[in-house]
Amino acid sequence: MTGGRFAKLVEDLRVYLTGPSIRMFFLGFSSGLPLLLVLGTLSFRLREAGVGLATIGFMSWIGLVYAMKWAWAPFVDRCPIPFLTKHLGRRRAWLIVAQICLLIGLCLMAVIDPVRNLTGIIAGALFTAFASATQDIALDAYRIESADARSQGVLAASYQFGYRIAMIWAGAGALGVAAAVAGVDAVGYSARAWEMAYFAMAASVLVGMVTVLLSPESPAQTPREIPAAKGRRRTPAELLKELFLAPLYDFYRRFGVWTFVLLALVATYRVSDVVMGIMANPFYADMGFTKAEVAVVIKVFGVIMTLAGTFIGGIVVLRMGVMTALFLGVVLSAATNLLFSALALIGHSVAFLTVTVSADNLAGGLASAAFVAFLSGLTSKEFSATQYALLSSVMLLLPKAIAGFSGLMVEGMGYNRFFMFTAALSIPVAVLVVLAKRSGMLSAEESGKPPTP
Repeated sequence: MTGGRFAKLVEDLRVYLTGPSIRMFFLGFSSGLPLLLVLGTLSFRLREAGVGLATIGFMSWIGLVYAMKWAWAPFVDRCPIPFLTKHLGRRRAWLIVAQICLLIGLCLMAVIDPVRNLTGIIAGALFTAFASATQDIALDAYRIESADARSQGVLAASYQFGYRIAMIWAGAGALGVAAAVAGVDAVGYSARAWEMAYFAMAASVLVGMVTVLLSPESPAQTPREIPAAKGRRRTPAELLKELFLAPLYDFYRRFGVWTFVLLALVATYRVSDVVMGIMANPFYADMGFTKAEVAVVIKVFGVIMTLAGTFIGGIVVLRMGVMTALFLGVVLSAATNLLFSALALIGHSVAFLTVTVSADNLAGGLASAAFVAFLSGLTSKEFSATQYALLSSVMLLLPKAIAGFSGLMVEGMGYNRFFMFTAALSIPVAVLVVLAKRSGMLSAEESGKPPTP
């Protein structure tokens, strides 16, 4: 490596050590913590408790709460919280309230035993998911408002860095705690073990709460509010226009006819990973892997490759652009799904599980960093919370709807063909990335000007 290239690499690395990047790492951890606890880790817990695959698949629809963030995002964007907004600022006030609710929800999921009260665990998961989604609305707005468009790629990578660490902690960490409480060699379901695991995850919410309290409010701490009515109450139609239609019109005004290409790409980019991911933990259990084996593989090799993937994703975005990083993410994600298909044929092999999980986390880290940067660059700061919530809702709606049938798919075609099917879902996504790049949408994102239709 020449001196000039080494100096450039050092310069790239130093952007991850700035205050905003470090802060975004811990806030990303706070955002990523709840997801698996209401989906993937919960599915392992339910499967071990004897819940059927079809039921587990249907319960993945809890994730649709994240796809409905647009329904209350305008209120997070515009409405202050008494007392807290005055002392913390609009974004941090909403973050603290959401995190308190998140702490309560995880404690409820800890004490409810799904064997005795499946309805209760579903209700607890729904409450936790709602709190988590509200936290995401406020946090996404905080991130977008905290930096200009040029810096969003770095903040997105730092955010995803923390997000992926949290997912590993909520996955491998929760499994590891449960295994330690039950006994490393224990086989079968232990209500006490899972109770302690979820209490440990609830305690982890404090990381995000401390970070919020120590962070400054974003520069745009008073987003555009609903214009005051002159001597009269606003009609429902006027409120609807201000809360929901204005952000939509602003988006279409900036991107014109390419809006439809963008929405198609956003709606399908995560479909392969989401549909496959719901069945990953039940797959490990059915293949005979113990909690300890899964935890060790994810904790050691998964962590290393997640960090590498997120780091590489941020650098690829910085050096080569968002669209190139998006395309690489699609290709690598499809390839790792084929590795899961091969593992289904091989059977219980810790060595091949290590290869598969490592590759999957590498691809996931890169793709996630690129996609968050892409979505962040497409929102305007005037409607940051609402537009990002709308985009992230579009991102989740189709994948989550299909994922609800994943248990039935596995029962009908087996794990091998199921993973091959999820890999094939990436083909139309790759085509959309190419079309989006050729359309000139990327240049519009970087310049802040709408592309020429």
